[in-house]
Amino acid sequence: MNSDTPIRPDGKPHWYGRRKTHKLRPRRQQLVDDLLPKLRIADPDSDTPIDLSAAFDNADADVRLEIGFGAGEHLLGAALKDPDINFIGCEPFINGVSALLADLDEHDVTNVRLFDDDARLLLARLPTASISKIYLLFPDPWPKSRHHRRRFVQRETLDTFARLAKDDTEFVFASDHKGYVAWTLAQVLPHPDWTWTARRPDDWCDPPEGWVETRYEAKGRKKGDEPAYLTFQRNPRASNNV
Repeated sequence: MNSDTPIRPDGKPHWYGRRKTHKLRPRRQQLVDDLLPKLRIADPDSDTPIDLSAAFDNADADVRLEIGFGAGEHLLGAALKDPDINFIGCEPFINGVSALLADLDEHDVTNVRLFDDDARLLLARLPTASISKIYLLFPDPWPKSRHHRRRFVQRETLDTFARLAKDDTEFVFASDHKGYVAWTLAQVLPHPDWTWTARRPDDWCDPPEGWVETRYEAKGRKKGDEPAYLTFQRNPRASNNV
């Protein structure tokens, strides 16, 4: 965390977004009470480093990370498409978490683990060079200038992503807010550990192959908001610098 990150009295970073809106239906609440503890990758109140090999049934599989999965459409689709890949989804909005839990339960998905709090609390505890792909899809754009420091894409976040990413790992960012797209490019392009992979307009105008559209994305398209899809690749580490 940097000096601009607000800190709560308990020492955790301040979370700006909503945690819950409407009351959960009984079935969704039951899933939060019974299934979420089984899929939760770590206790948000702990700072113990996370052992990924102990967190998943397939301990040797690659691990992909999605931050802010909303209702979980993309995360579910990716997990079903690649059952031999492990996925971690971060989302503090409990209504979205409960929606994904219902889908995971229905499809009997076993390769997803969840973190239902501020993703920054998780990132600090993950092992170096442990993540094979990072998704940040349609994050809150915080459009007002005075709120730009709340945007998830910051130099500090990119440094953390670079630590967690294996060499050549892709960081995929999607947004239909042009200001946030420009902001992200301005933050990532000068970063020494990341390279933008785009070579032609289709590389940022069209979603990546195998893309699963989110509910938010579909709603935006109906309003005429066309997303941009930015893919960055983690540069290889120097041989003496892990």
